Amino acid sequence: MALHLIKLCVGAESVEDLQQWVDRRMKTYGEQVHTTRMQPKRGDEIVGQGSLYWVIKGSILCRQKLVGIRPFTDAEGIPRCDLVLDPVIVRVQPRRRGPFQGWRYFPESDVPPDLDTGATKGMPQELAKQLAELGLL
Repeated sequence: MALHLIKLCVGAESVEDLQQWVDRRMKTYGEQVHTTRMQPKRGDEIVGQGSLYWVIKGSILCRQKLVGIRPFTDAEGIPRCDLVLDPVIVRVQPRRRGPFQGWRYFPESDVPPDLDTGATKGMPQELAKQLAELGLL
């Protein structure tokens, strides 16, 4: 069973905002990374099989496959880590998630299904989000 990460997507208003950011990173750097302070100790359980699930405006809305973890030390001597992500964003069935800091491990048993499967197949994301908030999904 795969292990995943979950993180707040600070500053993004929507999945489209995140996609624009990813597109700019890919055009400028040729890869998409997210830099974080803490390195996942269980990285071998995530890389290549897990994803980073993004919480946008209080709901889990999408994920990106985690393809690598690169630890480094920044210019001030602070250890950090780049989470290397597949640039393809996969929308998931929206699920409310309260605020938290940093990232968290996210077990396979807790992840929402991809949006193109199940009851939400073909449903507009905003409608799926509203139904999830009402507890109807």
